[in-house]
Amino acid sequence: MSLYKKLPLLAKLILGIILGIVFGKILPVYIIKVLVTFSGIFSSFLGFVIPLIIVGFIVPGISQVAGNAGKLLGASTLIAYVSTVIAGTIAFLVAKNVLPSILSGATLASLENPEELLLSGYIKIEMLPVFSVTTALILSFVIGIGISSLKLKGMKKAFDEFGEIISLLLNKMIIPLLPFYIMGVFANITVSGEVFKILKIFLYVFVVIILLHIFILILQYSVGGGLNKKNPFAMLVKILPAYATAVGTQSSAATIPVTLECTKKMGVDKSVANFTIPLFATIHLSGSTITLTTCASAVFWLQHAGTFPPAAMMAHFIIMLGVTMVAAPGVPGGAVMAALGVLQSILGFNEIMLSLMIALYIAQDSLGTACNISGDAALASIVDKVNQKFFKKA
Repeated sequence: MSLYKKLPLLAKLILGIILGIVFGKILPVYIIKVLVTFSGIFSSFLGFVIPLIIVGFIVPGISQVAGNAGKLLGASTLIAYVSTVIAGTIAFLVAKNVLPSILSGATLASLENPEELLLSGYIKIEMLPVFSVTTALILSFVIGIGISSLKLKGMKKAFDEFGEIISLLLNKMIIPLLPFYIMGVFANITVSGEVFKILKIFLYVFVVIILLHIFILILQYSVGGGLNKKNPFAMLVKILPAYATAVGTQSSAATIPVTLECTKKMGVDKSVANFTIPLFATIHLSGSTITLTTCASAVFWLQHAGTFPPAAMMAHFIIMLGVTMVAAPGVPGGAVMAALGVLQSILGFNEIMLSLMIALYIAQDSLGTACNISGDAALASIVDKVNQKFFKKA
């Protein structure tokens, strides 16, 4: 058990998938149903927690973002949000044009109604959320902006502490139990005979995601370098230490000191770098958005027998996903946990689809985090130029 605790989350997740497949092949149905029972209860609890995750992280994030630095802060936040939405939009356009050839003939329509072919647990415990995901998002913005505008220090402290409770819940319960949840799900899918088809498809989607990460970084640094009349590829070379650190730590927050140092070496004003890098580490998740959008497109295709979400639906999803990414918890897998509610409410994902999203997202979390923080330095250079042109004179 001590050896298991020392394993990184990715290794635990892979182990959970492997054990789920093996158990699904060799164990009798009555034992597999025990695993399925746990996964079902955990899924129900997850549905209960999702709106609380949104409130617990977005309220403190919005109140912090809206109240600390005036015009430059507003400009930085807008740039981060636009970058995130652009990343999601590009990911969907690429997915729509590339994935059909990759996914040709691969449909998992059986998973659209998993209760028909998959095993059910021995017991079900229904845990209704306190409010819906949409209500949680609206409530978070109303409260967050209100706290900032009225300078309600007491309420801000209370929601900051509530966010700490949610962080504790994620770090000590939800994230550690994810491998067991995934194990139960994959054991169940194995019984249905779909698991190897899923894993093969996910491998191809993973390659597309990595290429999109590279493309969005080149785009971000082309804009930053163009505005500042610097070679974008020279800037990219300077951010490599931060990229490598993020791959190893899987944490934007833990990488901040390295990202900050690399950003200053690019020539970004010291005060701007000190201001933007910690901010972007929290609110700018273009890499995570690419992963979530691409995976969601692929899973939707599989779920709906060869069709992608309508453009209007996907635009709605990307816009709302950008909002949830503003303050996605800074723990491995935090972005996908915050996005589960949007996947459910807008794209109509069921339990099986959500579990597959979690599995694929966490499998590339280190690369997604590296893309996020590497893009932060490019955005910092853009903010530096905006500051010089519009705010420094004022």
